[in-house]
Amino acid sequence: MAKKYIFITGGVVSSLGKGITSASLGFLLMSYGLKISIVKIDPYINVDPGTMNPYQHGEVYVLDDGAETDLDLGHYERFTGLTLSKKNNFTTGQVYYSVIRRERRGDYLGKTVQVIPHITDEIKRRIKEAGKDKDVLIVEIGGTIGDIEGLPFLEAIRQMRYDAGRDNCLYIHLTLVPYIKVAGELKTKPTQHSVKELQSIGISPDIIVCRSEKRLTKEAKEKIAMFCNVEKEAVINAVDVDTVYEIPLRFRKERLDDLVIKKLGITPKKEPDFTEWEKMVEAIKKPKDTVRIAFVGKYVGLKESYKSLVESFVHAGASLNLKVDLKWIEAEDLENDGFEELLKDVHGILVPGGFGPRGIEGKIRAIKYARENNVPFLGICLGMQAAVVEFARNVARLEGAHSEEFDKSSPHKVIHLAKKWEKDGKIIERDETSDKGGTMRLGAYPCVIKLSTLAYEVYKRKKISERHRHRYEFNNEYRDVLERHGLVVSGESPDREFVEIVELKDHPFFIAVQFHPEFKSRPLSPHPVIKMFVEKSYESKGSEKAN
Repeated sequence: MAKKYIFITGGVVSSLGKGITSASLGFLLMSYGLKISIVKIDPYINVDPGTMNPYQHGEVYVLDDGAETDLDLGHYERFTGLTLSKKNNFTTGQVYYSVIRRERRGDYLGKTVQVIPHITDEIKRRIKEAGKDKDVLIVEIGGTIGDIEGLPFLEAIRQMRYDAGRDNCLYIHLTLVPYIKVAGELKTKPTQHSVKELQSIGISPDIIVCRSEKRLTKEAKEKIAMFCNVEKEAVINAVDVDTVYEIPLRFRKERLDDLVIKKLGITPKKEPDFTEWEKMVEAIKKPKDTVRIAFVGKYVGLKESYKSLVESFVHAGASLNLKVDLKWIEAEDLENDGFEELLKDVHGILVPGGFGPRGIEGKIRAIKYARENNVPFLGICLGMQAAVVEFARNVARLEGAHSEEFDKSSPHKVIHLAKKWEKDGKIIERDETSDKGGTMRLGAYPCVIKLSTLAYEVYKRKKISERHRHRYEFNNEYRDVLERHGLVVSGESPDREFVEIVELKDHPFFIAVQFHPEFKSRPLSPHPVIKMFVEKSYESKGSEKAN
């Protein structure tokens, strides 16, 4: 068990920022030298978000161990620098699945299996497991107070105060204080009702974090404190900010860290230093210039589908003192005549990951445009596969070159399904009859980079490890012919079974990777391939001005 637990719940409306709040608090506590971890509990019945539509759920964030998790895990890793695992995210589906399997084995010795105590015990077991050897474990409960599916989790965290001890648990409730423009007032009533709902199930929040468009007045804070039964200093105002990376600094000004340390009786191990973080925030807020990059995606209708990738451009831009202006382009729009008009004002072209054939021809057109017009290009996952198809068709002239995923009748399948691969010393064989996750390469895999390549210039080392989430692979049957025509395979798996990075010579910047570099980008250490892509795109802007 962890020494201390912090439970974060949300009320009034969803998407208030519980994940950012959890991540920011984790960052602040780590600054005091505390050993922390963070868990996200999702009340949906899906085992994980891996098979969920990106338009409904947003990004699926992948961890080193291959766990497909909620995008909030991305916030946790970015803010804290921690490397999390599958134990840091679990769902209703996983909890019930575990209990039902034990019931089928007879582990409950014929007892009636019920939500209390069996489901709640399993939830608590997972929480305690994630908190092993930690000073503080932060637990975020997904959803909103009042959701029926969240009740078992709320009951479990209510019981945790008795399991861990009253002085070792802290409850933080995040709510909305809306501003009614016509009345010119901030309204505290939704917060009062949300807290009342939480209290009705036996949890009284120790701290209330209030999201608001405008700063709370002294009177509003006092009103919330009085009617929600907390001290006035325990009403923390989270006002809208220009960048999420400013939130820890705002919480610091509101003395949230001091309050948490005091209430839990924690002894800090060092004095915090936020100098580097403050410089990074300042660079985001006051960049010296802007660079425009085309983001040619399939799910641009919901930008949360690309959350980590968007944040990685913020990191890269801040390190270069630039604002990256992403021009969102629906890939299918590039399949129409005159598509060049959508690309002519950009300084770089990004083609990110995705699944399925929709929009693939638009992605291929964008890549061809980048290759022929010397526009810096970065392809990620599906973007790498599309780059290989484009090269095979238009440079190597393999008639009908395609991918098994896009067109199974194509004569030249330059992208295909691999039959087996190795993960952590184990051989995984593809099983199309199993669940969808079983057909993918998931998590961190090693890559060997060739010397004297753009990839080596980017990474400046020969061996790297990157996170994957994909089904299809470069078909080595076509490797020789594509390399003869100028495609450079600059990164591959140690056994040469999988191509990980391809690039082109005699181009300002043209590189495509099979993995997802955005999952390892951090605010104070942007991913090198994304940083160099932004840098080269900005150079492209400079040469454009010179001409």
